[in-house]
Amino acid sequence: MPGQSQAPKSSSLLAGLGRCAAWLVLLVAATAAILPLYWMTTGSLKLQSDAMKTPPEWFPENPTTANYEKLFGGEDGGAWEGRRPAARWLLNSLLVAASISFSAVLTSALAGYALGKLSFPGRAVAFWLVVATMMLPRQVSLIPLYLLVVGFDWMDSYPGLIAPFLCYPFGIFLVRQFMMQVPDELLAAARIDGAGPWRVFWHIVLPMSRPALGAVAIFSFMGAWNEYLWQLIVTNRPEMYTLPVGVSKLVSTLSEFDLGLAMAGATVAFLPMLAVFVMFQKYFVQGVSVGALKG
Repeated sequence: MPGQSQAPKSSSLLAGLGRCAAWLVLLVAATAAILPLYWMTTGSLKLQSDAMKTPPEWFPENPTTANYEKLFGGEDGGAWEGRRPAARWLLNSLLVAASISFSAVLTSALAGYALGKLSFPGRAVAFWLVVATMMLPRQVSLIPLYLLVVGFDWMDSYPGLIAPFLCYPFGIFLVRQFMMQVPDELLAAARIDGAGPWRVFWHIVLPMSRPALGAVAIFSFMGAWNEYLWQLIVTNRPEMYTLPVGVSKLVSTLSEFDLGLAMAGATVAFLPMLAVFVMFQKYFVQGVSVGALKG
């Protein structure tokens, strides 16, 4: 029948148009996400006069590394002259973010295993207390944490930058939800074979939880790397600044706002996060889908 033969063609045409529309939406979204990164990277290769041009230069006509030389060489003629401050700030940020990420993964794995697979009195209460800490506004804890850091004499020190973030409540929640999907029969079989709690955790539960732990590593590293307010509060000496704090302080000391220097600092701050995401992206995609499917 003519009408019947036209129906499959029209449905396939609609399906093709739907796929094209979906690809178009994804292309627009990807462009919107990449454009700021492109503008930041190219802006770091422009002098101040070129970075402030109107209309703007989409492609640097006179690319230069002067902003990076100024950032890492302290050649701005101001308070940072001859000190190469950004190298120390970058090292501080890497040390702080890596320490926080490692501690977040470790504590999330241990607490998630205890809350998800071990039976003990008060387990449900402990879990909901962890969830409750996720609901507290960050500003509520700033003053108590500051008083603790001052009391321990940790101002302008690595412990003061790291200690308040050693535990990651969202990571505990994520790992616990993931471990709830690990079959209890598998753990029971390991215990029958003589495996103790630590051996079950290390050889069975931990390898199976890599996707969730990878997601925790990314989230905690990015959160620690982008942290600004707390690092600004507890650091006063330039040698203890992290990269976000140091770059903002450096730009603010100039007599005129240097857009190229700010873009160079933002580019340097972005690269480690990109590297961490690339390394853990497989685990990240699997980890954030925890709870999306049953079974």
